[in-house]
Amino acid sequence: MVRNARYRHYKGGIYELICEATLESDPTVTMIVYKASNGTIWTRPAAVFFEPVEHDGVKVARFTLID
Repeated sequence: MVRNARYRHYKGGIYELICEATLESDPTVTMIVYKASNGTIWTRPAAVFFEPVEHDGVKVARFTLID
């Protein structure tokens, strides 16, 4: 994980990864905190942030590092 790096979502949006966080209700879950270009802050489990998804019948990264 590269903090303050920019990632492109497979649908085209650009996001800045801010940090990792521990889910309070389940300390075994690492969350990714990231920010959209419009300033909105999002979180998603690291396992989901970095998993591949199917798009137009092809497996692609959900987020791709662009920096």
